[in-house]
Amino acid sequence: MSKTSLTNRKYVVPFILITTLFFLWGFARAMLDVLNKHFQDTLNISITQSSLIQVSSYLAYFMMAIPAGIFINRYGYRKGVVFGLLLFAVGSFLFIPGAQVEAFSLYLGALFIIACGLAFLETAANPYSTLLGPKETSTSRLNLSQSFNGLGSALGPFIMGGYLFSQADANLSLPYAVMGMVVAVVAVIFSRVNLPEIQSDDASEAETPKHPLKTLMTNRMFLFGLSALLAYEVSEISINSYFVNFVTGMGWMKADVASYILGLSLFVFMGGRFLGSWIMRSIKAERMLYWCATGSIVSILLVILTSISETNETSWTRYLPVAFLMANYLCEAIMFPTIFALAVQGLGNLTKSAASILMMTPVGGCGFLLMALIADYTTLIIPFALPLLGFVIVWAYARKKCA
Repeated sequence: MSKTSLTNRKYVVPFILITTLFFLWGFARAMLDVLNKHFQDTLNISITQSSLIQVSSYLAYFMMAIPAGIFINRYGYRKGVVFGLLLFAVGSFLFIPGAQVEAFSLYLGALFIIACGLAFLETAANPYSTLLGPKETSTSRLNLSQSFNGLGSALGPFIMGGYLFSQADANLSLPYAVMGMVVAVVAVIFSRVNLPEIQSDDASEAETPKHPLKTLMTNRMFLFGLSALLAYEVSEISINSYFVNFVTGMGWMKADVASYILGLSLFVFMGGRFLGSWIMRSIKAERMLYWCATGSIVSILLVILTSISETNETSWTRYLPVAFLMANYLCEAIMFPTIFALAVQGLGNLTKSAASILMMTPVGGCGFLLMALIADYTTLIIPFALPLLGFVIVWAYARKKCA
């Protein structure tokens, strides 16, 4: 596979603007992983109860992805982005009254609205990034954009965890109010710029089917890609949300240190996306996905085995499971953008509809509820069977695409 330019000169500015959105939603989603432990400590709730943070947030993706796709099909990418940013800002500002009354239900409502906005942003930005340049580098281009999502994801635990766990009376509304103001400014910028509406090469040669969703549901390879993306989301979000609970519950470190280690792991994740974007300019995306899925399966198996065998809480070997978790972050880094790009490849005028269906998959974050239930009623190690199964499904999809 010879090297091809990442994007065309005329699309450089739109590509940069769209990529800023990846950072914003990465930061917002990563903040959730710290909120779990924070609410357990301040509101005296269990892991299972705190998992409602993920359920309320990722359920919004499931409910809003198709409406977002319909909106974007009708009004275009730019208006879809602006509307998503406005929802994002409103949800962030709702943390101000939420902090005044300290009602868990109000926090959940605010997070739901934020996630509705993120569903619009992701439904627009993911397929749009694949169109801003040569078809041959669409997967590499989306991985580069997603690398900045990884940067936002890495900074979220560092900033949010450092703020919340460093002081007992931390005001939760402050970081969300700042984020709301930043997002509102970005919404104004996008309302004033022109994002060209681009059709894929396939779209220019084919008519849009009368019933696009029904057509997609008969496409077996698309359905396999959809299943793989859902499985990945279950694995990735569940591990992120469980990370702090796992390492603190095992007695290896305190919550503030754990949030920094999670942030460091997400920096590894970000580096994996940059590296993957560069490598996939030279090798096929499906081959890269196959080997990364293999690496994740091995990493999670080693997390389970080393956690079971580790009984000494003072030995350096207690950090082996954490090291293998970080190895998994490196392996899983390219999975979402790669599966997404492979799933919409060759769909032409069905791309926007396909993207809306694919963006329902973050509902897999609700899988953390199952991990939490297993952790509350069994041990802290057994829940890793869930992400392990998810990576096996991704591996099977990659193997099929390589065939």
